[in-house]
Amino acid sequence: MSRTSSRTLPRGGYLAGLLWLLSAAFGGCSGGGGQASSSSAPTPPPNPTPTQHTDVVTYKNDLARTGQNLTESVLTPANVNPASFGLLRILNVDGKVDATPLYLSVLTVQGAAHNVVFVATEMDSVYAFDADSGSLLWHASLLGSGESVNDLPGYGCSQITPTIGITSTPVIDRGAGSHGIIYAVAMSVSPGANTYHQRLHALDVTTGAEMLGGPIDISATYPTLGGSTSFDPAQYAERAALLLSNGTLYLSFTSHCDAPPYTGWIMAYSASTLARTAVLNVAPNSGGVGPAIWMSGGGPAADAAGNVYLLTANGVFETTLDANGFPNQGDYGNSFLKLSATGGTLTVSDYFTMYNVVNESGSDQDLGSGGILLLPDLTDSGGTVRHLAVGAGKDGNLYVVDRDSMGRFNSSTNKIWQELAGALAGGIFSTPAYFNGSLYYCPSNGPLRAFTVTAARLSATPSSRTALSFIPPGTSPAISANGTSNGIVWAHENTNPAVLHAFDAADLAHELYNSTQAPNGRDQFGAGNKFITPAIADGKVFVGTQTGVAEFGLLN
Repeated sequence: MSRTSSRTLPRGGYLAGLLWLLSAAFGGCSGGGGQASSSSAPTPPPNPTPTQHTDVVTYKNDLARTGQNLTESVLTPANVNPASFGLLRILNVDGKVDATPLYLSVLTVQGAAHNVVFVATEMDSVYAFDADSGSLLWHASLLGSGESVNDLPGYGCSQITPTIGITSTPVIDRGAGSHGIIYAVAMSVSPGANTYHQRLHALDVTTGAEMLGGPIDISATYPTLGGSTSFDPAQYAERAALLLSNGTLYLSFTSHCDAPPYTGWIMAYSASTLARTAVLNVAPNSGGVGPAIWMSGGGPAADAAGNVYLLTANGVFETTLDANGFPNQGDYGNSFLKLSATGGTLTVSDYFTMYNVVNESGSDQDLGSGGILLLPDLTDSGGTVRHLAVGAGKDGNLYVVDRDSMGRFNSSTNKIWQELAGALAGGIFSTPAYFNGSLYYCPSNGPLRAFTVTAARLSATPSSRTALSFIPPGTSPAISANGTSNGIVWAHENTNPAVLHAFDAADLAHELYNSTQAPNGRDQFGAGNKFITPAIADGKVFVGTQTGVAEFGLLN
């Protein structure tokens, strides 16, 4: 597999390129610091400081899951190159980091202001580190007394290994409690009784102390045609990121591989009390063969009205519809779902399912192998404002649905806003991103590509793409920019060693940086991991690893 730009001069001008070549020739860069070892070297200028501090409180930055941070004033296409930018440090923790790191700026901890990065691990730990020094501020174990992290040896499932602790990306409410709260779902087991637990935790962001009387055990029962079905914590993992919308936390669960019985649970909890407020099962009569919800770590999305949107994986869908055009037994395999959260209930208010859903589910062609993204309001060629959502899965088609009329099910055609058939050959096992009129997607074993959005329509072919093809599962891009300028697309490559890439958002063929370019392995950060999404804030880039978080930034 080729990796572009590994021997080209970095951007940032002739002097930056010359400095980089000298560094490569004489080995004068120290790992993690990037400063010359010679005492006679001139003192580098100080790094720029953010003109506006940024918080990253949820997966992909916002409720629409766009992946864009539009307040990044430090990192630019001019200084993101191997002469100026690289690995600062590894934040070591006790296990694998599958969840995307979160970040709060200028948070008072232990009597002083810190920029804090929060890390959740598959060993059921949450850490808070000072992002500028790397010092540990606090560490909280979410294991109960006598418990251990779950390894579920009976399933033989390699989806989450070697242990299952905190898999999904937590969410932060900076205004909750006295100092702010980070919410996380942790799985554990009581070995003697072989009893499994899924618990919702609310931790003070300044101390890691449990808040709101937590943690609480996650449980639910839902009616079926033959009686009821109950949530079994041993049967599920929470892969999809948490959603916090209008004071309500939304949890969604996937199976261990396809080990039955499993169904499609979505649960709502009060963010102020941790009381469960609603529950929905989108496969109650499927016979325990799904669908489940995983979205490659992507979270459910929400609009300004509080409607919740997600994609389901393969499973049962009744092609016999009721009088309102919904599956007559309430099973929604391979579907876009719009959920209404009014009156203390969760209901499916609209949906889209492809016309060939039975064949796709039967051949394990998940739609929900990818994540959902809500596009910003767009005006079509006739002057009508459209509210659109995009999603893609294993079949390689890119689906665009109108959130005001999603299309539902038709046995002969897909009645949706737009479909790009085969646009993502190789299938999607990742989440997309959006910035400044472009949608970014990367299929497995394919290049990251950008589709231009014009008059509420995607370009039929990509406007640009990377020279690099990303091995499975592809990549889940994230964007840093200062408003509409200085756009950078960040992408993690799941190789060994893993690679962090930075591309010009306006032209993906232009690679600004990758972590293999610096001499002497300066920026290497260990083996890759699937479903990793970088987080960018205040001049830093945070990337989950097998043993911690790699922190990148300017090398002064």
